[in-house]
Amino acid sequence: MSVLHALVPAPVLSLMILGLWLALAPQITPGQFVLGAVVALAIPRLTAAFWPDRPRLARPLAALRLAGTVLADIVVANFAVARRVVGPLHRLHPAFVEVPLDLRDGFVATILGSIVSLTPGTVSIEIDRERWILFVHALDDTDPQQLVDTIKRRYEAPLREAFAC
Repeated sequence: MSVLHALVPAPVLSLMILGLWLALAPQITPGQFVLGAVVALAIPRLTAAFWPDRPRLARPLAALRLAGTVLADIVVANFAVARRVVGPLHRLHPAFVEVPLDLRDGFVATILGSIVSLTPGTVSIEIDRERWILFVHALDDTDPQQLVDTIKRRYEAPLREAFAC
């Protein structure tokens, strides 16, 4: 293990923490930068034991594309859910859907479940790691296979690409 890796075990996470610290600071001063850097270096080291099998991000650009897709889907789904909820409730078709997973990494599957839950109108309920199935509740779903295909195409495939799993 190199000295640099020992000092900064998760450089991307450290940069994100520093960026968030500076974004929330009332003013960006040298003192805020130093304090933010200390926090950004300390948090990954202090939380490393909670992430024993954390996979490495193999393709950061794929992860950025996925983040853009998720953000766009959240905005679009907010309007779609609002329109459905304001309309007649008898038109809603709630459903439980089983999404078979191609990925076999628990951490990445958890990220997928989080993405599904962040998107309004769907909530991930459980990840069955024996059969590798993601259980999803959809607020309005008339075609379960289309929902499965959408989750696999828009979220699972880019996650597998980003984490090379």
